[in-house]
Amino acid sequence: MVLTYFQETVKVPFGTKHLDAALCFPSSVTDVHTAVILTHGAGGDMNFKHLVSLAHALASDSFLCLRFTCKGLNLGYRVKAYRAVLDYLKSQQKFAIKHIFVGGRSMGCRAAAALARQLSDESEDAVQGVICLSFPLHPPGQKHVHQQRSEDLRGLPEHMSVLCVSGTEDNMCDRVLFEGMVKEMKAQVEVFWLKGGSHGLTVKGRLEESVLEEVNLQVISWMNKQAA
Repeated sequence: MVLTYFQETVKVPFGTKHLDAALCFPSSVTDVHTAVILTHGAGGDMNFKHLVSLAHALASDSFLCLRFTCKGLNLGYRVKAYRAVLDYLKSQQKFAIKHIFVGGRSMGCRAAAALARQLSDESEDAVQGVICLSFPLHPPGQKHVHQQRSEDLRGLPEHMSVLCVSGTEDNMCDRVLFEGMVKEMKAQVEVFWLKGGSHGLTVKGRLEESVLEEVNLQVISWMNKQAA
């Protein structure tokens, strides 16, 4: 198979430290106008298999993808790190990026939604949308905190586009509560429920590659609709 994208590992300045990150982009740099930033959940790092697979799929479809590692478990800290990565991406002059989407997995997409909400208060066109993979609406068995966890999603403005991908068996995202929350959102939301999917977006009885392909297809299809 001939690769249609390149990958570079980079260091993103963050205060007195650096964040490990990886840029995946199409082989024809001049065709890149839309970027996606992704980060991991409370555990793991940017090399979590789902993020790597999605980054490669996006870059193969003419999108730039910058994924990064931030080990902090404090949401405010994660949001600050996310903003540093966004600023780094904007500083990359070899890409003519016009549209930026932010996203992540589990806690990573909570940080992305919080950043998107902050930025929308500062500037209407800072980011175009948010991609939430396994949004952690509540800890396992603690559904009562869902209002607090979803505050940033519900606070996103009307012009923002949001894609949520969650498993029907996710023990951190009760489907009835989540769909109720979506009805309260002002943003333009699409939700894809992965049948039998866990919080880790794995499905019993299905090969991991098959699930990754299905999820990637949903994200790319949604991204192409946003770019149209």
